[in-house]
Amino acid sequence: MKIEIWSDILCPFCYIGKRRLEKALAGFAHAADVQVEWRSFELDPNADPTPGENQYVRLARKYGNTEQWARQMSANMTQMAAEEGLAFDFDSLVPANSLDAHRLIHLAARHGRQDAAKERLFQAYLEEGLDINDHGVLRRLGADLELPEAEVTAVLASREFEQQVRQDEYEARQIGVRGVPYFVFADKYAVSGAQPAELFAEVLEKAWSETQPRHEAIAGTNGAACGLDGSNC
Repeated sequence: MKIEIWSDILCPFCYIGKRRLEKALAGFAHAADVQVEWRSFELDPNADPTPGENQYVRLARKYGNTEQWARQMSANMTQMAAEEGLAFDFDSLVPANSLDAHRLIHLAARHGRQDAAKERLFQAYLEEGLDINDHGVLRRLGADLELPEAEVTAVLASREFEQQVRQDEYEARQIGVRGVPYFVFADKYAVSGAQPAELFAEVLEKAWSETQPRHEAIAGTNGAACGLDGSNC
């Protein structure tokens, strides 16, 4: 069974959602038969970060609010992440454009390292305060992932995989994705947002039962999972 996930490295909720899905999969009897595929989504494709800009100032400007508001929102997010075992560090965060990070993830997928790349980039950006605008940083992360150095360098020096990123985003628009994370289970059920692990567990069971005839169907979910045709919403 396939799970497709549209997300952005810049999205804290996406990392939290990843952890919650992983928690659900850890308790799912058929986890070994689940394939997770990460799809690209840029929250701000036109982002052109100002070097040295404070993250809180950037957020306040983007949402037309105060820096104090941005700090409080970030503190709330940090607490939510801590409950999932994550250590967000917004004080050290470097605002970025995520296109090159997405392209690196596509390269990693070619080598069977897509999930590991997603994890490493989330960690680098949200926990370690690394500048993912910097190709030197991305090359070091590629080395962490044991990707061929020459291929990483060639990709970053070109526009390779940009079309794949755009295709992922086009497909997201076609199915009505407005924000991330966005999860599609077995081409049938969609879950938007970093929902609780318990809800992901329900959807896993439901999607599995409906795609594996030998399994008895279970009761419906609590309504946060919608059929891609709009059913069960």
